[in-house]
Amino acid sequence: AMEKLAISGDIRDYLVVQYADGILRVAADQLGSLGRYRATSETPPQLNRMGGTAWNKAKERAKKAVRKVALDLVKLYAERQQAAGFAFPTDGPWQVEMEESFPYEPTPDQLKATADVKRDMERQEPMDRLVCGDVGFGKTEVAMRAAFVAVEKGAQVAVLVPTTLLAQQHYESFIDRFADWAVNVEVLSRFRNAKDRADVLKRLESGKVDIVVGTHQLLQESVTFHDLGLIIVDEEHRFGVRHKERLKELRAECDILTLTATPIPRTLNMAMSGMRDISIIATPPQKRLSVKTFVQQKDDTAIKEAILRELLRGGQVYYLHNDIDTMARTAEDIRKLVPDARVGIAHGQMRERELEAVMSDFYHRRFNVLVCSTIIETGIDVPSANTIIIERADKLGLAQLHQLRGRVGRSHHQAYAYLTTPGPRAMTKDALKRLEAIEQATDLGAGFVLASQDLEIRGAGELLGEEQHGNMESIGFSLYMEMLEQAVEALKRGEQPDTAKPLSGGPEVNLRIPALIPEDYLPDVYTRLTLYKRIAGSKNADQLKELQVEMIDRFGLLPDPVKNLFQVTELRQQAEKLGITRLDAHGRGGKLEFAERTPVDPLTIVKLVQSGPNVYKLEGASTLRFELESETAQERIEVVEEVLNRLSGSNA
Repeated sequence: AMEKLAISGDIRDYLVVQYADGILRVAADQLGSLGRYRATSETPPQLNRMGGTAWNKAKERAKKAVRKVALDLVKLYAERQQAAGFAFPTDGPWQVEMEESFPYEPTPDQLKATADVKRDMERQEPMDRLVCGDVGFGKTEVAMRAAFVAVEKGAQVAVLVPTTLLAQQHYESFIDRFADWAVNVEVLSRFRNAKDRADVLKRLESGKVDIVVGTHQLLQESVTFHDLGLIIVDEEHRFGVRHKERLKELRAECDILTLTATPIPRTLNMAMSGMRDISIIATPPQKRLSVKTFVQQKDDTAIKEAILRELLRGGQVYYLHNDIDTMARTAEDIRKLVPDARVGIAHGQMRERELEAVMSDFYHRRFNVLVCSTIIETGIDVPSANTIIIERADKLGLAQLHQLRGRVGRSHHQAYAYLTTPGPRAMTKDALKRLEAIEQATDLGAGFVLASQDLEIRGAGELLGEEQHGNMESIGFSLYMEMLEQAVEALKRGEQPDTAKPLSGGPEVNLRIPALIPEDYLPDVYTRLTLYKRIAGSKNADQLKELQVEMIDRFGLLPDPVKNLFQVTELRQQAEKLGITRLDAHGRGGKLEFAERTPVDPLTIVKLVQSGPNVYKLEGASTLRFELESETAQERIEVVEEVLNRLSGSNA
C-alpha cells in the first residue's frame, strides 16, 4: 500500500498506529490531517522523509500553481454570470403539446431533470447542466424537450455526438420526434458526401437549419451558426482536450446541456464542487431488468455456451474484439465454435456505406453475431441483442465497460454481459479494481456509482487543461483539490488566497489531555483512521453530534478520551472562526496565536486584558496569554471555551 501521508502541525503526544508495512507515529489530535495520496498515473509516488523540506517545497509549488487555476475558475464563474445568454420562455402551448406526445410514461427523475433544465434556460445567464442517467433511461427525451424550447424561441441547437453511428441514430430520432412540427433537422457526419455537407453548412449559416446533429466536425472553425443558443453534448468522455477547449470558448455565451451515463472523473468532480449543475436520472423504465455481469478468464467452452443460449432464444450477440488486424480470424473462430451462427464484422476503419449497411443488416437480423470494435459503444439500439462478450475487458475504462454493457438489456428480456480477461498477473491493479467495480455495480442506474468509483481509482484529471498535471502528481489529488477549494473560496470573498493558512485540521490545538480513539474501544486501525478523518472534516457542532450518535450506535458508549477528542475538535472549529492559528493550554494557563487577518476586533482583546490584567496578557503583536488553573481535562476544556467565548463577544 504505497500511500503518501501528509501530516500538518507539531507532533507532541504520540499514538502508535500500525499502518501498511511500517509503524507510523502521529499525534492523536492530528490524525485528521492524514490524507490519502491519489494520483492519475500508476507510477508509485515519490516518498519524502518526515521532518525534511521536500514535502513542504512540493506543497508550496502546488499552492502557487493553484492560485492561477483558482483565478481561471473564478473568471469562468464571472463570465457565465455576466454573459448575456438566452432567456428562453418555456411551457408555451406547442411545448406542452410536444411533451404530451411522448409515447411512454416519463419517470419522476425524467420530469425533475426536464424541470431543472427549463429553469436554467429561463435564466439570463448561460446554462451548464450535466444530466447523468444510465443508457436507455430517457436522457435523450430531456434533451429533445430542451431543444424544442430553444427552437421555439428561434435559436439554433447543435447536438454533438462522438460517433457517426450515434449521429445517424440521433438524427433519425429527432426527425421522428419533431415530425408534427416545422423543425428543420440536419446531420453532419462522414456518412454525408462533401456536396451535402457544404449545403448543410450554408443553410446552417443562413439560419435555415434549426437543429444540427454532428460529430467532431461541428467544432471546426469553418462551421458558423446564424444564432446558436443551445449545445447538447452526448457522452462528453469521448471528446479530447482540444474539443473541450473549443467548447469552453462557446460556454460563456451558449446554454450547454451534457448527457452522460458515466461522467468522467473531471466532469463529476466539477459537478460535485458546484462548478456545474447536475441532474441524476436514476429511475429505470418499467419492466427493465438489470444486465447480469460475469468476469472470467477467457474460455472457449463458456463463450460457446453463452452464444448458443442467446441464439436458441432467438436473440443476437455482440462479440467485442478491439483489434482490427485479427478481427477476421476471430470471426472465423466463432463460426467454427458455433456453426449455426451467422457472423458479421463492424469496425471504425470500414467505409461509411459499408459500416452503415452492416449495422442495418444486424438490426434487421440478417446475421446474429456481430464481431465488432468499441465503435458500437454508442451505436444503434438493437432490442433483440441481449448478450455481449467483451474480450480483454481489462484494457477498457470503467465508463467504456458500462457503456458497452448498456448495448444489451434495452428491452424486457434478461441480458448477459461476459467480460473475459487474461490471468490476474497479466492485469494491472487498477484494471482489477475496475473489473471488480463493474461486476458489483449491476443495479439499474449504476452509472453514477461507477463514475464515483472511477474518481477514486483514477483521480479527477485536470479541471481546466493539462498544465497542472505535475503539481497534482507531486502532492496527490485530494490535497490539490483541498488547496484549490480554499483558494476559490477566498477569491469569491474578494480576498487573496492565503498560502500560509494550514489545510485540513485547521488551527493547531494542544490541551495536553488524552484526546483519541483508544484501541480497546475500537481495535480496527483502518476504521479508527477513517473516523479521525471524519471527525476532523466536520464543519460544525451539529455534524460532530451526528458522528457521536453514530459511534455510540456502532461501538457503544464513548470513553473519556473520545469525548475529549470531540470537544477539542469543537474548540478547533471555534478557534478557526476567530482566526486563531495555534491554541496551547496546560494546568496553569495557556496562549493563543492569531493569524494576520483575524475577525476579532482589537478593541475586544484590549477590553479583555483590561478586565483582568493579572489573567490576560498581550505578548507581541499576535499572541494572547492567559493564566487560569485547571486540574482535570474537563476543567481545561471549559477554561479554553470561556476564553474563546469572550473573544467572540458571546460572553463579554
